[in-house]
Order: sequence, then C-alpha cells, then structure tokens
Amino acid sequence: MPRERITPDALVSAAADLADEIGFEHLTLAAVAKRFGVRDASLYTHIRGLADLQERVAMLALGEWADALGAAIAGRSGQEALRAFADAYRTLATGHPGRYAATRFPVSPERLAGSDSAARIIGVCYALLRGYALSEPEATDAVRLLRSTLHGFSDLEATGGFTADRSLDASWWRAVDALHHTLTHWSEI
Repeated sequence: MPRERITPDALVSAAADLADEIGFEHLTLAAVAKRFGVRDASLYTHIRGLADLQERVAMLALGEWADALGAAIAGRSGQEALRAFADAYRTLATGHPGRYAATRFPVSPERLAGSDSAARIIGVCYALLRGYALSEPEATDAVRLLRSTLHGFSDLEATGGFTADRSLDASWWRAVDALHHTLTHWSEI
C-alpha cells in the first residue's frame, strides 16, 4: 500500500487527530512521522519543528471551534443560543480533547495575525451575549464567566473529576440553565 503523501495540511490534520488520541501534551514529531511511515527528518520539509507544528494544530483547532460554535448559535438567541453554544462547546472539548488543549496553546502574534479564527470565536461569544443585552464591561465579565464554567465542567468531565451518581448531563444542563438565569439577571448582581 502506498504511503500517504505528506503535505503541510495533511501533516497538521494527522497531528491534530493524533493529539486527540494521545493528548496534545504528548504530541511529538516522532509520533507524527510514525503515522506517515517516515523518519522525523522528513517532516522538516513541511514544518520548522515541534513548536511550529503545535501552533499549526492550534490554529486548525481554533478554526474548527469558530466554525462549530458559530453554526451552533446561528439563528438562535437567548437561552436557545446559550444551550446550543454550550452543547457544541462540550462536544468539542470532550470529543476532541487534543484539539481542545491545542486551543489553549500560546500561538505567536504573527501567526494569529494571519488568521481570523480567534477573533471569530470571540465574536461568536459576544453575538451569543447580545441576546442578553449586556454592554461593556459587563459583556467581558460575562464571557469570562461563560468560558470558565464551560471549560471547568468539560475539563473535569474529561479527566474523570465527577464521581457522584448524578447524571453528568443533568448537572451540565443545570449549570447551563444557571448561566442563563445569571445572564438574564446580570444587572441585578
């Protein structure tokens, strides 16, 4: 069987898939090279090294997240948008843990400037909050609360941090509904 042709896009896609399998923190050039059946040195034709590959995986993941979160809230507002956003967030975080970890990898300002992915994610968050009529600085505080809540729950779920008998789904939706209540009554806080 012929080997898959290595291109920068194929390399990054394979690295992202591998990160989902073994963890972003365990991603190595050797592991990616093995995936293609080549030596590590063969990868340097397409990337500058591990940090470059990690940044590229991060940018891929950010783009995928921006697309998925944007699609989730399209045509929705208020609680319906929040629930769709939260569902997409949790699905991505727990279903693609390596990619999720990559979204938190520090990417160089130069590479970030060449993409609108991070800005699109921020835009989706603010679009979601328009349904709650929040203005600055409350909107920034609300985005931080939203991300902290969804990240914390997803991270604990992915690492087996919840051991009570209660359904994770029931707790998740209760937390999302609590966020909706908080956002709805933000000015009273």
